[in-house]
Amino acid sequence: MAAKKSGSEMGVVLGLDVPRYMGRWYEVASFPNFFQPRDGRDTRATYELMEDGATVHVLNETWSKGKRDFIEGTAYKADPASDEAKLKVKFYVPPFLPIIPVVGDYWVLYVDDDYQYALVGEPRRKSLWILCRKTHIEDEVYSQLLEKAKEEGYDVSKLHKTPQSDPPPESDAAPTDSKGTWWFKSLFGK
Repeated sequence: MAAKKSGSEMGVVLGLDVPRYMGRWYEVASFPNFFQPRDGRDTRATYELMEDGATVHVLNETWSKGKRDFIEGTAYKADPASDEAKLKVKFYVPPFLPIIPVVGDYWVLYVDDDYQYALVGEPRRKSLWILCRKTHIEDEVYSQLLEKAKEEGYDVSKLHKTPQSDPPPESDAAPTDSKGTWWFKSLFGK
């Protein structure tokens, strides 16, 4: 299949089984983002369906210089009447003084039948994530996800693999960056 041009509509998952999508996902690779530490490792996201059955609690974690950096937010369907896996995510920044809401797109472009691998992007094609339930992904599966991303118009040369420890660190086993210094550094591209 020919690659789609930037700006064209990309395909998203239809009928996402949201309860099956919940749980922990490890970031295998992503486009670098200003809001993540440049030296981040062991990056992961944990999703939990809230009591209303429509809102997802989001916990994003990464480790940088031996400290755990994290931010919490929520996700919800962009159009509750649609069957498309187009979600909105909302975080408040700075994380240590949550006053400014930041809303972004989270489109599930692919998830395998067993909900073990996922490809997530957004309509401008400036962000891309390859996620896995385990800390490492098989080369063949990774290559298939790269091909899917190319078909959707992504420049996969921008992907950076995320270092992951095996076993992964526990959230409470490392000191936490409670001052949010990583967030300020990210504003300056560090």
